[in-house]
Amino acid sequence: MDSLPEILPFQRRLDELDAQMAEPSFYANARKAAEVSREQQKLAQLVADHKAYVKAGAELDEAQALLKDPAGDAELKELAAAELPELLAARARLHDSVLAAMLPPDPADSRNTVMEIRAGTGGEEAALFAAELTRMYQRYAEGRGWKIEPMGSSLSERGGYREVSFLITGQDVYRQLKFESGVHRVQRVPLTEANGRIHTSTVTVAVLPEAEEVDVHIDPQELEITVQRASGPGGQGVNTTDSAVRIIHKPTGMMVYCADGRSQQKNKASAMAVLRSRLLQLKEEAERAKYADERRSQIGTGGRSERIRTYNFPQNRLTDHRIGLTLYSLPHVMEGAIDGIIEALQRADFEEKFAALTGQTYTPRRMNAGDDD
Repeated sequence: MDSLPEILPFQRRLDELDAQMAEPSFYANARKAAEVSREQQKLAQLVADHKAYVKAGAELDEAQALLKDPAGDAELKELAAAELPELLAARARLHDSVLAAMLPPDPADSRNTVMEIRAGTGGEEAALFAAELTRMYQRYAEGRGWKIEPMGSSLSERGGYREVSFLITGQDVYRQLKFESGVHRVQRVPLTEANGRIHTSTVTVAVLPEAEEVDVHIDPQELEITVQRASGPGGQGVNTTDSAVRIIHKPTGMMVYCADGRSQQKNKASAMAVLRSRLLQLKEEAERAKYADERRSQIGTGGRSERIRTYNFPQNRLTDHRIGLTLYSLPHVMEGAIDGIIEALQRADFEEKFAALTGQTYTPRRMNAGDDD
């Protein structure tokens, strides 16, 4: 049984995007055009890979049928047997590529990322480890060619970080780092410990997709605009013409009144500018609140029991508790060698999404010569 979802919905969506891109006005909105173009390219690649997958399956079936034919030509059977491993590997590779492209992406995956690292429980030792985690992530970012922009920090007495935040810009930053959010627990003998006892401390890490510039679109249907005669000082012209403008934004109930100018059009333009500014402020505040809520959900209270990962220095051991991954290469990890951890977390996420999409448990395709898909 083939474990790939039906290709038809993806083909239909590709046809829709192709039609949009053929419209004369397609490039009028540059940002929208870029988004549609990126989606179209991904879907075109998906459809092409699916066709290659189907073709590889047909070639595989043909080779297997030839091998099973008792009356088949011996020389042709020999050629088919030689090609079979390559056909199996190619089809398995295409299967996983198509499946990965079919799974719903995180819309924020391609965005730049704000990392916030804070000392949790453990006092000065937690602050020192926060500085070490900061260095680890920055070394990892540098190795991938990403740029790092400091945003703010608070130093502890011994040079650690009570808190630090920085922006990382580059390709697919959030996709690579989003699983680092949570409580990181460290177990080791602190520099401040005179009796050699192992202490347990925590550091919280929040990984937030960068808030993009907020564009305010005002639907004219959501506005109630009235004009009236201005009152108060301003001269005879102002007081005797219907130049004052009042605009009510129905969804928010926000009201703007402008009567400073003699021209109704100028007052309307001024009122709209004020309204846009106020709505922009509301959206930015909502955006900040959303990220604050997301950060709280990511890191909890920072307690030891909420940890996602443990760094045990006496045992040279790193354990990611979410996926049961254990590594014994802590010095390399602290130098930024976290690719293996990130790949394991991404693989676990892939398997979870696959199960949600298909209702099946994902198993890698390792087809044998006798497979009859």
